[in-house]
Amino acid sequence: MASSSPIRVVETLREEILNGTLVPGARLRQEDIADRFGASRQPVRDALRQLEGDGLITMVPNAGAWVSKLSESECYEAYQVRERLEPLLLSQSIPNLTDTQVKRLTELVSEIEKATDLEQFLRLDREFHLLSYAGAAPGMLREFVERIWNTTQHYRRAFAKLSDFASSEVTHLEHKLILDAIVRKDSRQAENALEGHIRRTRVTLAQHKELFN
Repeated sequence: MASSSPIRVVETLREEILNGTLVPGARLRQEDIADRFGASRQPVRDALRQLEGDGLITMVPNAGAWVSKLSESECYEAYQVRERLEPLLLSQSIPNLTDTQVKRLTELVSEIEKATDLEQFLRLDREFHLLSYAGAAPGMLREFVERIWNTTQHYRRAFAKLSDFASSEVTHLEHKLILDAIVRKDSRQAENALEGHIRRTRVTLAQHKELFN
């Protein structure tokens, strides 16, 4: 990697955070990252600032950087925010989704149902939901939703384990209901289905306080 570019640092650390290799609360030392990638300190600092902007890490002045971690109350609040904002974003997106995007969403529902690997399930689930928002105009709402998805990734992984993703008929049914509403361009029904989908995760996580120790 050229020492002036933070791109590889950002891409690698983002993937490691999202796939659980780097867990919430893990310390990210600039000197270690610089040594690992053969980079100077400036591109590493630039990369960390970008990851902070994406909601993946938390930087504390004069202290360092850590993979973002939520307390129980913060996670509960994040899911309450998701319940309200993501249905709004979805309703803005639906009228503008292309036939190609709807076809891919249909494929994803089937692929998610067949997934047997946790990380594959999470990757496909993330693609499904973020693609369903792709018809919304770029702006603050889309950026905030993507940021909060990054921050809560670890907790979606925990929920997937708790709910036994491979045999969760409820999860698959919820995806089908969201897709059906998208295909019919029924924004109100899509909002209701998505709100319930997110609420179920919030309620389940709230019953497992051990996840936040």
